Order: sequence, then structure tokens, then C-alpha cells
Amino acid sequence: MENNKKRVIKKYPNRRLYDTEESRYVTLTDIKKLVTERIHFSVTDKKTGEDITRSILLQIITEQEEEGEPLFTVEALEKIIGFYGKSVQSLAGDCLCQSLAIFQQQQEKIQVQMTEAMKTNPATAPLTDLAKQNFEMWNKFQADFFKKHFSDAADDSEK
Repeated sequence: MENNKKRVIKKYPNRRLYDTEESRYVTLTDIKKLVTERIHFSVTDKKTGEDITRSILLQIITEQEEEGEPLFTVEALEKIIGFYGKSVQSLAGDCLCQSLAIFQQQQEKIQVQMTEAMKTNPATAPLTDLAKQNFEMWNKFQADFFKKHFSDAADDSEK
């Protein structure tokens, strides 16, 4: 969004969400669309002034998990919950965020390259090389990240 300005969504005591830029009430589906369109926003409780953006985003995730095929397995959720209250909680959150960002970037690159490859040459050999390169980069990132951060955390917990 221009000027890195965040769109302000206000949540009223009647539980309705109001988009102050568009001057209209919105739903969680509308908020999800803002996320997918990468429009920066914040959600504020009108009564208390508290930033409740995380709570609204978690609500969207919960709804999405209940519909169709869930993104998180029980095992993944158990692992995430297991990090709470431990010295690596912040580190785990950072790792998840970085991993998702890298995954998203790679998906975007693959989509662009796939589109270009199909325009110029329908052969899929370049895609195989790209997938291999992405996989190697991903593995290196994870190995380096976990080696650096989790060995440090294990050393700290032994002290």
C-alpha cells in the first residue's frame, strides 16, 4: 500500500468490524482478502483502543482450519504449542516466520518461471532444475538456522 500506511479496521462493541478507509462494515472474509492482497492493516478495539489484529488473524485461521482441508496437522499444532513458555519460544516464532517468507518467495518465483517456461518452451526440464535448486536452498537455510539457534538455546539451558 502506498506510503506504508496501514488501513485501520475498528471493532465495535457489537462485534462488527468497520473499515475506516472504505467507510463500510467488513467481514472476516474481507479481512482475509486484505491479507491475500498484501494490504497492511491493523484492527483496533473501538472501546479500549487495544490492537487486536493478532486475535482477528487467529480467528480467520481457525475458521479456515475448520473448513475444507486443514493446513496444520495435529502433530504440527502440538509442536507449536510445545514451544510456548520455553526459552526458544521467540526463536521458534522467528523461524516459522522466516520459513514461511522463504516458502512464499519460492512459490512466487516458481509461478513466474513456470509461466515464462510455458510461454517459451513447454518442456519441463528447467522446472526440474529450479525445484532442485529451491530444495537445496531450503535445506541449507533450515540446517544453518537450526544449527545456529537451537544449539545456542540448548547450550543456554544447560548453564
